[in-house]
Amino acid sequence: MTDTTHFDIALIGSGSANSFPGPEFAGRSIVQIDRGVGPDRVFGGTCINLGCIPTKMFVHTAELAHTPADAARFGLTEQLRHVDWPAIRDRIFGRIDAISAGGEEYRRDHEDNANLTLLRGSARFVGPKTLRVSANDGGEQTLSADTIVLGTGSRPVLPPIEGLAEAAPHTSDTIMRIDQLPASLAILGSGVIAVEMAHIFASLGVEVTLIARSQRVLRAADADVSARLTELLDERLRLERGLSTTSVRRTADGIELRGERDGAEVLIRAEELLVAVGRRPNSDLLDVSAAGIDTAEDGRVAVDAQQRVLGDGKVLEGLWAFGDLSSAHQLKHVANHEQRIVRHNLLHPQQLRRSDTMPVPSGVFTHPQVAWVGMDEETARRSGREVKVAVQEYGDIAYGWAMEDTTGFAKLVVDARTTEILGAHLIGPEATTLIQLLIQAMSTGQTARDIAATQYWIHPAMPELIENALLQLVP
Repeated sequence: MTDTTHFDIALIGSGSANSFPGPEFAGRSIVQIDRGVGPDRVFGGTCINLGCIPTKMFVHTAELAHTPADAARFGLTEQLRHVDWPAIRDRIFGRIDAISAGGEEYRRDHEDNANLTLLRGSARFVGPKTLRVSANDGGEQTLSADTIVLGTGSRPVLPPIEGLAEAAPHTSDTIMRIDQLPASLAILGSGVIAVEMAHIFASLGVEVTLIARSQRVLRAADADVSARLTELLDERLRLERGLSTTSVRRTADGIELRGERDGAEVLIRAEELLVAVGRRPNSDLLDVSAAGIDTAEDGRVAVDAQQRVLGDGKVLEGLWAFGDLSSAHQLKHVANHEQRIVRHNLLHPQQLRRSDTMPVPSGVFTHPQVAWVGMDEETARRSGREVKVAVQEYGDIAYGWAMEDTTGFAKLVVDARTTEILGAHLIGPEATTLIQLLIQAMSTGQTARDIAATQYWIHPAMPELIENALLQLVP
């Protein structure tokens, strides 16, 4: 019989989960189990190592590289003369890898973590509150815990396309660490990761082909925003819309991708291929069925509004989950919030808090930026409410006019009677920052009427975009 080591709390993951331990738990024994992310199984989760942080560091570099495209109309002559990809990559990961290594060292060795045991390996359930851990460097052990907190995140998926897996394409886990820039890159997908990566690599001089199954990119966004971004990307790179990929193969020259559109075969050749069609929760790696845990059709662990894990539709005492493992949103700010809810509820079981009380915003750092929160226009109209919609172009406010922006806009959807803000949708410069004004209003119950004319809006600053949209909606 295998010996079982018991802990008060088993914490699985090192992304948002890494914020869970603290002095409030000093009297409890904790085991933190982390498989690691990416091919190298690095500590610290997806966001810092493979997602939000490195991609935005690459996006900032891409924005600098992209400036010559607009310089001439402002009376400037700029040229992108050279792209030193290894220098770009090494600057970014030289900073990130140090954080990851430092975080692991802190959890393993610092006196703050005297009650915490860090295990680097893959955990899977072998019973309701029992885990078997396969260490990354070999060996197995069995653990049990009174409380188990699951924060194991998600990973990229490869769709079942003939030859795709054998072609060894890149995903977001690997594309940012390549040794050199390809001359051409095909990107399979048209969602958030795909359009951000398209901006990054196109700005650095790569010939990018973006392959979308539908007619519009970023389908999760409002239809008007999605249509505008589709139009702009179509002007900037090769955009293949309405293409169903049927097979992929790697050749001596790179990648050959075949697809079907309107009954005709389409052949796309590129030096490299990035697959960015979505991510799946890591529930299968945990073998959650062995613990009687419910999952949704897409693999998400089922939780209630307090982040308690469900089995047969009922709360499984002592089991909690958060982040990409259980959330449909797959957003870091959602994972951070849900982790804080789990932490509070564990420490204050008589004062349980819900995690679903605030509108969830999204931001996309492509070019131009896209951001949204709440209902899109179509959803709001289907809800049965009488709604009013305002569209404010960047070019019609002073700062947007100065920038000569001709494509960006803000679209607000409100209840026609109360002016409750139902949704906000932006595409244009600093969209991910400007939308915070509306996120705050929606989260605190302020209406369009409340915020439109009860404060000064600095002229000629960018927030006038929001002010002018609001004024269209308030009598």
